[in-house]
Amino acid sequence: MKIIRVKDDREMSKQAARRIIEQVRQNPESTLGLATGGTPEGTYKELIKDYQENQTSYKQIRTFNLDEYVGLAPDDPNSYHFYMNQNLFDHIDIPSENIHLPNGLAEDLEAECQRYDDLIAELDGIDLQILGIGENGHIGFNEPGTSFQSHTHVETLTESTREANARYFESLRDVPTHALTMGISTILLSREILLMASGEHKAEAIYKLFYEDVDEQMPASILKTHDNVTLIADEQALSRMEEASRESM
Repeated sequence: MKIIRVKDDREMSKQAARRIIEQVRQNPESTLGLATGGTPEGTYKELIKDYQENQTSYKQIRTFNLDEYVGLAPDDPNSYHFYMNQNLFDHIDIPSENIHLPNGLAEDLEAECQRYDDLIAELDGIDLQILGIGENGHIGFNEPGTSFQSHTHVETLTESTREANARYFESLRDVPTHALTMGISTILLSREILLMASGEHKAEAIYKLFYEDVDEQMPASILKTHDNVTLIADEQALSRMEEASRESM
């Protein structure tokens, strides 16, 4: 795994955006895997800025998001459909038919999960997948204990994940208990993965990623088996790992 050390969240966002823009320009028909939450917000701002200043086109780009809450409509302000429109899609020239997110309102959630995986495969997989990492090591909404062989599925969210996301809702009780998430094996089929981490609250997860064995209790640890992963992390997120490295010298 390649590590790019940056000063702070702003530099992390710029570095990640630079790689995404490079991918889009080199292959205008790329398929991007996108994440939500606080981690990629700055990156999406950089992509919008580049689009406005340099007219990088997304007309042929296709996107697949990692996840969506079960029970939230696309126009719900807390849905990831809404998040993506507000933070990126409404500000670039990507056609709506090229945008894909799981349907959290599907009558048959298992069939929706299968449809999503089939569509990813039909479009020849994901070229560049963007990931954040949860404090408990989750990627997407794949919580500790999720099988490394999992495909897109319905995930029961842990209390720590719901608490971490409660800041986006009026209260913790409003945070959905389940989500549709791209599975770990689906993520690993991506040709390139860009993992982002910022802040001291991610330091323990990054430490475990590098210093503990590959284990389903630490979902992100499986990324060490992929041959094309880059971690972009700031000083705070790397602090625990670098401290351990100094102590072992």
